[in-house]
Amino acid sequence: MNSPVHTVKPRDSVAHARELLERYRVNQLPVVVDGALVGIVTDRDLRNASPSAAEQAAADLGQIDPSLIDPSKITVDSVMTEKVFFLGPDDTVEDAVRIMRRERFGAIPVVEHNRVVGILTRSDVLDAFLCLALGAEVPQDKKS
Repeated sequence: MNSPVHTVKPRDSVAHARELLERYRVNQLPVVVDGALVGIVTDRDLRNASPSAAEQAAADLGQIDPSLIDPSKITVDSVMTEKVFFLGPDDTVEDAVRIMRRERFGAIPVVEHNRVVGILTRSDVLDAFLCLALGAEVPQDKKS
């Protein structure tokens, strides 16, 4: 898993969340309040919250209020998923893979004592598989 985890708060803007995704090259951000998991927002959620070319053109022509499509004015809580699957630190990679395949997730937050302590991504699972297949050690930057 990856730790520490990049997170956002429910009232953060979609623009801020998008900036974090790009800066840290991640596709999911757990949404937290005082460290407790309350949702998750994905790159797809944020893309869908961004204005389309038609919406932007309409705003530019004054046909719609630009603030309605401004990513700096849209909050994460309006686009996040509230029902979040998560794992505990003692759950297995097999547990994670089953959930990720069944639900078609790219990542699952890891929660301990009601606080987000990590996130397991599809890439982490592939790294673990590769290490098993090659009989190699998990790289130090991936250990938690």
